[in-house]
Amino acid sequence: MWLIAINPHSGNGRGASVGAHVTQFLSSRDISYQAMAAPSAEELSHLLNAELANNNYQGVIAVGGDGLAHLVLQVCVPRHIPFVVVPAGTGNDFVRTLGWSLDDVEPLLNRIISTEPSPIDLGNVDSEWFGAILSTGFDSAVNERANRLSWPKGPQRYNLAIALELPRFTPIEYEITCDAKTFTTKAMLVAIGNGKSYGGGMNICPQAQLHDGLFDVVILEPVSKVEFIKVFPKVYSGAHITHPKVKSMRAKKVTINAKAIAYADGERIGPAPISAECVKDAGLTWKL
Repeated sequence: MWLIAINPHSGNGRGASVGAHVTQFLSSRDISYQAMAAPSAEELSHLLNAELANNNYQGVIAVGGDGLAHLVLQVCVPRHIPFVVVPAGTGNDFVRTLGWSLDDVEPLLNRIISTEPSPIDLGNVDSEWFGAILSTGFDSAVNERANRLSWPKGPQRYNLAIALELPRFTPIEYEITCDAKTFTTKAMLVAIGNGKSYGGGMNICPQAQLHDGLFDVVILEPVSKVEFIKVFPKVYSGAHITHPKVKSMRAKKVTINAKAIAYADGERIGPAPISAECVKDAGLTWKL
């Protein structure tokens, strides 16, 4: 039996329609399932933990965006339960990392009912699991501002937050330890990638892999506001990685100390210092 966790409000209501599609798909194939939804992430987490503690499920299907994916990781990974994320959110960066289509969910659903899951690496920051990107700096400041905005909805809210934060943002001084190497640098942002993208397809860590046991660490050193505006669009293709002010390295463990806030998979982790580790084969899921 499958446990289905649905966020009906994700993607401006897309979660509800995609959730109905998933349940119809399983029903039409006489595959048993238990579906649940809740008005808040906290309540859904409580329901999932209680259900998994009292029943045996072959896996969890999360229908929603990166926020729900992040929640499901916290529930499934400690129990070694396979999980899959059916994209129905705004960003869907964890699904992008796994390679699945954001529009046609049939190939993903067919795969999970016909094959066994495979292990993937996950990040762990201060005992919290993440699948794609842990970041701090300008992007986190944008997240903080976007979360305070009630308008507009969807990706445009993030774009407005960028426009509001860029004029006032100044580089942050970081003390960073990558494995045994410690260094200090000023930076616009620091991204620690288990996956490749965040923010709805921004390939900030384009060379990240899910099976190498290492993070890709990308650091944007200080640039002028004009130069930042020139470089920023290149993040969608990953071409920013060749800019002379972009530094990249790989590490299994990364510690950051700075006067800055960190986000992982779009969820607020909190102020630095933070310590993250790439845990090889920590999760079980289906990758294209």
